[in-house]
Amino acid sequence: MDMKLELVPVPVTDVDRAKKFYVEQVGFTADFDVRVNDDLRFVQLTPPGSACSIVIGDGMTDAAPGSQHGLLMVVEDASAARAELHARGVPVSDVDPQQWGLFVHFKDPDGNTWRLQELLKK
Repeated sequence: MDMKLELVPVPVTDVDRAKKFYVEQVGFTADFDVRVNDDLRFVQLTPPGSACSIVIGDGMTDAAPGSQHGLLMVVEDASAARAELHARGVPVSDVDPQQWGLFVHFKDPDGNTWRLQELLKK
């Protein structure tokens, strides 16, 4: 049986601000932005090259804004990814070397945390 993780909710306070951050600064693609009704807005955003997307919006999750921690995306080159995010105005950490990879950390405007990991080659 195959199981594919395809959509992860990310709780935010201001949907338009978060969409702008993820699309214009981080480089995600805006796939959908649909207002279903007054209480439900569905905004699906996908990182470049990813089969998994995030969803932000009104009525998408009961989680508190900023409570999604440790989301991880794999990148080919942590230093290059860091440089690109920094150039786009994303407050991003220095590259953090660990035994199992090189990491870069950043937060969205609500405090949801992300890690970029460059896998170390054996």
